[in-house]
Amino acid sequence: MKAIVNVYLKQGVLDPQGKAVHHALDSLGFSGVNDVRVGKQIVLDIEADSMHEAQQEVEKMCETLLANTVIEDYAIEIVQ
Repeated sequence: MKAIVNVYLKQGVLDPQGKAVHHALDSLGFSGVNDVRVGKQIVLDIEADSMHEAQQEVEKMCETLLANTVIEDYAIEIVQ
């Protein structure tokens, strides 16, 4: 199974990289962009007996290592 984890800064946490991208887009004429938040995507190839088990295991990984839960949120998608 594949697990796709998207990690992104929580609302209210300053995102200087997102601000830089927003400024660059504006400079290139893409004026319709209101806000940019930059995150990361982690793709895991994991072994699990069920999607539920995979979800639980990846949640543990996120809480322990993949995300800094003080300032970051994450979303998990399990794909067979």
